[in-house]
Amino acid sequence: MNPAKVKRDQVHQLQDLPNVGPAVARDLELIGIRSPAQLVGADPLHLYQRLCRERGIRQDPCVLDTFISLTRFMGGEEPRPWWAYTAERKRRYGSV
Repeated sequence: MNPAKVKRDQVHQLQDLPNVGPAVARDLELIGIRSPAQLVGADPLHLYQRLCRERGIRQDPCVLDTFISLTRFMGGEEPRPWWAYTAERKRRYGSV
């Protein structure tokens, strides 16, 4: 889904979120996130670390970028593509 076209008041399911397709929705469900509302106030690094533990392998850091985009969007920011958060993730978390 094009992040710029997402309207917060029309987000009801995980795949309604910007940057979320079937694979990311499955990842979120694996760590217990079943609705967009559960992302409000969530720590994206914590979500990423939980996913790494559940999968038993380090996930690509772009997943963390995606989780940052989701928590920010659900916190009230405008929708942005996940890669808009890559530089911030590198500054803040290094190579995770």
